[in-house]
Amino acid sequence: MSAPRTSLRLRVVPGATRPGVVGRHGDAWKVRVAAPAEAGKANAAVIALLAGALAVPRRRISLTSGHSSRDKVVALEGLSSEAANVLLAAAAETT
Repeated sequence: MSAPRTSLRLRVVPGATRPGVVGRHGDAWKVRVAAPAEAGKANAAVIALLAGALAVPRRRISLTSGHSSRDKVVALEGLSSEAANVLLAAAAETT
């Protein structure tokens, strides 16, 4: 049996003063990162933020869509969509 794999839709706000998971934004999760939207810095910050919030290694998170857009899709290995949603909801409550 293989490990679960899921995709998450994100709405990213780069250059934020308070980074973190904000909550739901339609069918996506809204996240804020302090890094600017230049040279992939915000994308790297999104991966790091998700790795911390979901307690998974960065190598298990990959950006699959939206490299230069605020709307992104990331793939997660090792988590079901239900587990990811529960963890992101908990992270949103603490910010």
